[in-house]
Amino acid sequence: MNRLFHVPLSPFCRKVRLTLAEKRIEVELIEERYWEQAPEFLRRNPAGKVPVLRLEGMTLSESQAICELIEERHPTPALMPRTPEDRYEVRRLCAWFDDKFHNEVTSRLLYERVNKKISGQGYPDSKNVKYGATRIKYHLDYLGWLLDQRRWLAGDVMTLADFAAAAHLSSLDYISDVDWNRNANVKEWYAKIKSRPSFRTLLMDQVPGFPPPPHYADLDF
Repeated sequence: MNRLFHVPLSPFCRKVRLTLAEKRIEVELIEERYWEQAPEFLRRNPAGKVPVLRLEGMTLSESQAICELIEERHPTPALMPRTPEDRYEVRRLCAWFDDKFHNEVTSRLLYERVNKKISGQGYPDSKNVKYGATRIKYHLDYLGWLLDQRRWLAGDVMTLADFAAAAHLSSLDYISDVDWNRNANVKEWYAKIKSRPSFRTLLMDQVPGFPPPPHYADLDF
């Protein structure tokens, strides 16, 4: 049985979950308290991070590498474009969200408000929260600018770039940190990707002590 060791609100885990679901690859989800750095978990991934995927006899880590390996082994439906230039744009946007957006927004909002409490690391740092709340506006405006020119984030078809963005935004939406009224294009794009069957398990996630807002699982917001 394929297994994914994950944390429900981790955007990196969510990106892998979306990719697996889109490819219709069944996995058993196992929640991993990675911050405890258990020896068994460190044997799976010495970096001590989630996600870790056991797939077809392999033990895999690092979300982008996992998603691209899945894409190569299971190319239908395609989540990467055909040309090198278009694949570059997908990888650039995945890096944008997993690096820049993560450092400026996800780590300042989600990690401060949720992860610290769950892992027993104390209370949110108000400066970090304020910074993240400011920076997310810039990122939403950038998404809106991209979607003014394209049907999807990286071009005319849905790709891993859309999953990377949706993984981060859905995690933040769980704690009501996304202003969907800031840009109509972004809201329409998220509603479109949120309605996909591959998104359903994400919308069913529940984190004890942190109930999602009513709109979280509402496909029409």
